[in-house]
Amino acid sequence: MKFIPSIFILASILSPCFFIAQDIPTPAPKQSEKICVHGATIHIGNGQVIENGVLVLENGKFTQVSPANALDIKSLNCKLIDASGQHIYPALIGLNTYLGLSEIEAVRATNDGAEQGSQNANVRTIVSYNTDSRVTPTVRSNGVLYAQIVPGGGLVSGTTSIVQLDAWNWEDAAILTEEGVVLNWPSLQRKMGWWADAKGYEPNKEYDQQRQDIIDYFLEAKSYSGSSVEKKNLRFESLQEVVKGKRKLYINVQHIKEILHAIDFAEQMGLQITLIGAADAYMIADILAQKKISVILGRTHELPNYADEDIYQPYKTPAILQKAGVLYAISNEGFWQVRNLAFQAGQAVPYGLTKEQALMSITLHPAKILGLDHRIGTIELGKDASFILSTGDVLDMRTSQITRAFIEGRSINLGNKQTDLYHKFMEKYGLKVK
Repeated sequence: MKFIPSIFILASILSPCFFIAQDIPTPAPKQSEKICVHGATIHIGNGQVIENGVLVLENGKFTQVSPANALDIKSLNCKLIDASGQHIYPALIGLNTYLGLSEIEAVRATNDGAEQGSQNANVRTIVSYNTDSRVTPTVRSNGVLYAQIVPGGGLVSGTTSIVQLDAWNWEDAAILTEEGVVLNWPSLQRKMGWWADAKGYEPNKEYDQQRQDIIDYFLEAKSYSGSSVEKKNLRFESLQEVVKGKRKLYINVQHIKEILHAIDFAEQMGLQITLIGAADAYMIADILAQKKISVILGRTHELPNYADEDIYQPYKTPAILQKAGVLYAISNEGFWQVRNLAFQAGQAVPYGLTKEQALMSITLHPAKILGLDHRIGTIELGKDASFILSTGDVLDMRTSQITRAFIEGRSINLGNKQTDLYHKFMEKYGLKVK
């Protein structure tokens, strides 16, 4: 009977795992019946709006997108969903996120977003993506149904991946596995410690050398691609599509001089690039448009880069890029923070964007940057039936209330740990659930 204590010990170890799994919604099954959603205002995602529209979903695709008076709903022979008074939007797309790679920031063992070393082009985020994260359902409940998973750390961080946020495992979640490679461009200013003066920064004396190191590294990768080797170098192997201009290089860069240096580097190497962060991009919007360089902006709820800069500049930058014709997207980098993506875009509306343009910055534009606009980003015939329903304006935190969400025609569960606790304690104190 000596095995009995061992059973109790094993049970005590595993029991928390069972409790953890309980508040993670089960992925929705594949769409099995034709669905018709009618009565809502449909925001196509390309600037067009259909009042009192009709959506028909079949086999995970949009097969009808039209005004209600353009067809007889009863003749469609499908499951009807009355969405009168609501708004329909394309699935929101979160770029530059650590979703599924981090769980609790203060607990190192739950963070898997970066590898040791400086040159890690061979690191694949997709195999580390955790579909059982408690964070993902909280993000999904605010309309973000797709995400770009990005590695961090080092000089070359690794490869990005694109996932849909309702899956059993990373194989089910994956839309694109090695979508791009991330390069962290050095800064001309180095952040000092807590002992620093009010400025908090000092000149980076190693900047020129760090910049040259990047050039040398990519020249080596180019040389490697044109030679036959007996022993493969995995880091260079993972850069082959990048140096050939067939795979995108995402460059984390912020300040104007660094941005110009990064652009010059990319042109010398013949690389296809997208800038991440690029807070000073508005200063050279015409150059970015001319060179067709796309930009993934960070939060609008952010202070400007410089003390003498317009305090509202982060809110104004999207409109400046929009006017110049730059392909840009708004992101809310991090992981749990991604739930507020729509509100980051909404904040740019009073500063020059229309509501539909702000919506495009988190739907169609991200899809174009990722090369997925043929599948997602707008509500159009033949595209994946991925969209959300809201009782209010999805860009406005005061009225936004997501009621339903669909990924490829599958009606997904919008519950999460936070909503479970809300319902629990509302019931405990006999209060009415809103």
